[in-house]
Amino acid sequence: MQDVAARRVLLIEDEPNIAEAIRFILSRDGWSVSTRSDGSDALAAIRQSRPSVLVLDVMLPGRSGFDVPAELRADPQYGGLPVLVLTAKGQAREQEAALGAGANGFLSKPFANADLLDRVRALAGA
Repeated sequence: MQDVAARRVLLIEDEPNIAEAIRFILSRDGWSVSTRSDGSDALAAIRQSRPSVLVLDVMLPGRSGFDVPAELRADPQYGGLPVLVLTAKGQAREQEAALGAGANGFLSKPFANADLLDRVRALAGA
């Protein structure tokens, strides 16, 4: 199991109720959760918080959840950061686009709390 200090999630989600629910679920499981609501400063937020997993909504102001993983994969320092993409659409083409952009996992909203925890743990190797 990962060191508790390394159990950090950066959540980028612009819907406050969803962000708070995810923060609560992950925090209760022992994760330290930083949140942002805009995709435009995603890379700066990643550099600042140094998460072990990035959880990212697709529909964000500033920069989409498809753009962030693609840009992240080009960064030698954070190119290997596991990324879980969330979307309300959940269609096959959305999943293909997310994975094609460099995401490691995909979860459709609404989702079960256990599914979120399972995906984050698996991506972090926890």
